[in-house]
Amino acid sequence: MDDLKEADRKRGWRFWVVIFSIALSMFIAALELVAVSTALPTIVNDLRGTEFIWVGSAYALASTAFIPLSGSLAQIFGRKFVMLASLIIFAVGSALCGAATSMNFLIAGRTVQGLGGGGIASLVQIILSDLVPLRERGIFNGLIGIAWSTASGIGPIVGGVLADHGQWRWLFYLNIPICGLAASLVSVFLQLRTPPGTFKEKMRMMDWLGNIMVIASTTAVVIALTWGGIQYSWGSPRVLVPLILGMLGLVAFITYEAKVPQHPIVPFALMGTRTGISGYAQTFLMPVMMMYLVYYLPTYYQACKSASPIASGVDTFTIAFILAPSGIIAGASVAASKKYCPQHYTGWVLAIIGAGLLSTVQADSPRSHALGFQAIASMGLGMLTAITYFPVLAPLPVSANAHALAFFTFLRNFAQVWGVTTGGTILQNGLVKRLPAKFREQFPQGTAIAYAIIPSIHDLNEPLKEQVRVAFGESIRHIWWAALGISSAGLLISLTMKSLPLHTSVDRDWALKGDNDGQSPERGLSSMAPK
Repeated sequence: MDDLKEADRKRGWRFWVVIFSIALSMFIAALELVAVSTALPTIVNDLRGTEFIWVGSAYALASTAFIPLSGSLAQIFGRKFVMLASLIIFAVGSALCGAATSMNFLIAGRTVQGLGGGGIASLVQIILSDLVPLRERGIFNGLIGIAWSTASGIGPIVGGVLADHGQWRWLFYLNIPICGLAASLVSVFLQLRTPPGTFKEKMRMMDWLGNIMVIASTTAVVIALTWGGIQYSWGSPRVLVPLILGMLGLVAFITYEAKVPQHPIVPFALMGTRTGISGYAQTFLMPVMMMYLVYYLPTYYQACKSASPIASGVDTFTIAFILAPSGIIAGASVAASKKYCPQHYTGWVLAIIGAGLLSTVQADSPRSHALGFQAIASMGLGMLTAITYFPVLAPLPVSANAHALAFFTFLRNFAQVWGVTTGGTILQNGLVKRLPAKFREQFPQGTAIAYAIIPSIHDLNEPLKEQVRVAFGESIRHIWWAALGISSAGLLISLTMKSLPLHTSVDRDWALKGDNDGQSPERGLSSMAPK
């Protein structure tokens, strides 16, 4: 493929409408991931449930399990079809969550939501790769990152406001009109080429066994992570069996993909280089720490600082305020320097410093400490959010974008599951050890107690109130210690990647169709296809 010259790349208004539509789609998917965190104590209290971890885990699990399949569907049936289907599924899941009358109902709705959210997250990355060459993609990914960061910032506030007013159901209902707008824009303006072939021919191209293997294995691992140390001890067969079988299943899946299917979900070539492996590993580690910040900083503010859901959302707004500019700056620096390694090193160093400082925060520490320290960690994570796909894609031909980005998004979402569940496990285990025994016995079996306790802390009498606050503070500190280890591992892994040239072309097979301005089909809406 020929290189694209800057003068040949004329992006009309329709191109920017497409960018807006996928950014809007990413916005609602990200909003649903984080907005629940501040509203969760109220939701759990209203629905009289205890399995709070599954409210986050069900969404992340379903989205993760669907991503490999969404990548294959996009490659076989076309991007537009899968994007529209994902938006519809997400809207249906949102309606179910809003109508939930029990925790099990809510978890089922979150599962449906997750299926749509996973497809959205995967297709946004794939469509962006169809429109913009890798060398320039850092800037555009930063623009998409604004949507993600905005959702991350206002999500906790929106969730808190609705929870405080007893209207948490609208946290889900509001997604429906937004999905409708995004679907309308995608339907009208996303005119990418679609692959030929009959429905039967396309169905035969699907790697059904591979999809079954990855879904089953992922589910087994998440069940083990959710149960471990909470419902059952880590040494219990009910935790060890699904965990071991799930991990072995993932290994078997990768081995199967490398040798058997004619159209694999994850071609082995994706992990055939040291740089690619480093990129995928960093892609997994970064969201784990991100979920620690998004989910458990609001918990700290509510439990230790007596913050309302709204106030805790405001306190964590710093995360989003820092993430977006950091991502744009990192992406722009890659486009300007044609290098991506220094930005990775810088991002991980900032994450290490932020996690280390947060680990010093206790229940009675000044609120300003947590606010300042989370800003440092967010700066590093914002950079990494926008650039970890560069070492993933740089070693590969542009024709591998769809599969590479589907696996990239799979790992990112799978890591979010690990972040939510491992953070919850650390918190729960710490509370079981530190809370006064008589107080802990008021809750079912002493498990899944974190979010059930928070709404009642401000009504407790002293010295019990102070004991509960200290228990939360010390338990959350252990989460930051885990984040420190994760970010340190990320820095070490980043040192193994090479600085490779960045592609300056896109895949001709997925060029945009000609628009109404009279441009040729190959030049298309934004002239992104090679001449």
